[in-house]
Amino acid sequence: MPKVSVVIPAYNAMKYLPATLESVLQQTFTDIEILIINDGSTDNIIEWTTKITDPRVQVISQENKGLSGARNTGITHASGEYIAFIDADDLWLPTKLEKQVKCLDNSPQAGLVYTWTAWTDETGKPTGVIVASNVEGYVWEQMVVNDKISNGSSAMVRRICFDKVGLFDAELTSSEDRDMWIRLAAHYHFAVVKEPLTLYRRHSQSMSKNRPKMLKNIRRVFEKTFESAPTELLYLRNRSYGWINLYTAWTCMDEKNYQEAIKYRRQALLHYPQIFFTTYFLRLSVAIVIMSLLGSQGYDNLRSLTRNLRRLVLGAVT
Repeated sequence: MPKVSVVIPAYNAMKYLPATLESVLQQTFTDIEILIINDGSTDNIIEWTTKITDPRVQVISQENKGLSGARNTGITHASGEYIAFIDADDLWLPTKLEKQVKCLDNSPQAGLVYTWTAWTDETGKPTGVIVASNVEGYVWEQMVVNDKISNGSSAMVRRICFDKVGLFDAELTSSEDRDMWIRLAAHYHFAVVKEPLTLYRRHSQSMSKNRPKMLKNIRRVFEKTFESAPTELLYLRNRSYGWINLYTAWTCMDEKNYQEAIKYRRQALLHYPQIFFTTYFLRLSVAIVIMSLLGSQGYDNLRSLTRNLRRLVLGAVT
């Protein structure tokens, strides 16, 4: 049996899927099986998969069941001790699986290991944003308030953990990974590889940009979570809503809509007034002022300058 099962849900994803698969095939850790779940696609995925010659790749076709349903199919067909998920538009750096396997092998108490994530644009070019968290061990409280993993392509999970917590919630059409990480964190320790080995592609079709859908689903996640949470932890509920509204405000800024960002910033304050004193809130407020004064182009130019300076500083340090 392979050590790791890699699950790739795919729905009309041929624009990015070949590059995603190639990044998996180029992993330095090779004891893997790759399960591409064709979730009712209407593109040319079937024709494309007939040309794949690597015996580690399997294609499983099904009627469209959504991202959760596709991941669940992958889990039920997986034969590996560990399961790693990657969305069909994301990428991995070559040592990702090797370092995660080593981490789980050396940390028997951990049920999940994640990596840092670097954002890319639609073409795969790095944007300069790196999502980095050092949170590990018992992380349930942190995962409820802030999604430290940040995307569905970063985590590797012990197969046996799903026997305990169940499969992905098929009623969620987004935030299903956040829901799963919270459920896993209630029973297992988390570990982290502190390198940006996951590349998260940001583009116009990213589900994270559908704000009404995202907020509807994350509300379901929060309400389900706190329905069974101990009474002494219910104070985290408002904090969770505060942070998700603040993150949503930042997505508005990415779309050059600072007026809507102001609306979500206000909601963040109403839910969790203490968020005012966080660096993330202060940075958002400065960004809103800059965009309102300089316009979207001036804001982009200034942001590009600061990111380039950050790269130079980090390069000098390393």
